[in-house]
Amino acid sequence: MTVFSKIIAGEIPCYTIKEDENFIAFLDVFPLVRGHVLVVPKKEMDKLFDLPDNMLSQILLFARPIAAAIEKSFDCKRCGISVIGLEVPHAHIHLAPMNTADDLNFTRPKLTLLPEELQVIQQQLLDKL
Repeated sequence: MTVFSKIIAGEIPCYTIKEDENFIAFLDVFPLVRGHVLVVPKKEMDKLFDLPDNMLSQILLFARPIAAAIEKSFDCKRCGISVIGLEVPHAHIHLAPMNTADDLNFTRPKLTLLPEELQVIQQQLLDKL
């Protein structure tokens, strides 16, 4: 069972942004930038492109209002999207506010945010959804 499956099962708390029967979106607790969100299918599958066709298209539709909320909540040129999938063997996409391509550089050190800071970011995004 992956860390994402444990989050989905409620065994590990998270800062939920949006959830439905197929997907959950929550803040990355070790973000590249403030506002970094993970969008995860509830069905545990290692690779994003192994998702069934309907889920592969639905994950982007699920993510679209979150991306809009990110753009409204943070000073950025756009919401970037990235599929890396090396750190957790459970399909997921990263959404993050970006002004340069380096904002989605996963070799950079991650931010360390306090729970209070994550709660503020969560509320900012929830207010814009």
